[in-house]
Amino acid sequence: MLFRVDHASAVSLADQIAVQVRASIEDGTLAPGERLPPARDLATSLGINMHTVLRAYQALREDEIIEMRQGRGAWVRADAGPGLIRMNELARQLMDEARKLGLSQPDVVRLIERTQTA
Repeated sequence: MLFRVDHASAVSLADQIAVQVRASIEDGTLAPGERLPPARDLATSLGINMHTVLRAYQALREDEIIEMRQGRGAWVRADAGPGLIRMNELARQLMDEARKLGLSQPDVVRLIERTQTA
């Protein structure tokens, strides 16, 4: 997989990397179980700080798209796929909209739980 970043973009470099990983999983370029480049190597090839790559990887880890282990690297989770990527995006959009309406995360969870019993 070839990563590229645009230093002039309004999107942070870490977000650009995370978006590329998500897109590559969606289009099948990155498969479940596939290893991502080591953060240091990717940072060097892109001419950016290693911590920027680690921030991207951490965001992907929080979305349960990749797994990371110190000294062992990062790889795409076995259960990661286009569906998971899409659901993470929809959840993010839902929370953004909820915040605009003054709703908290527990409020949203209650609404979702209520729809399951209906």
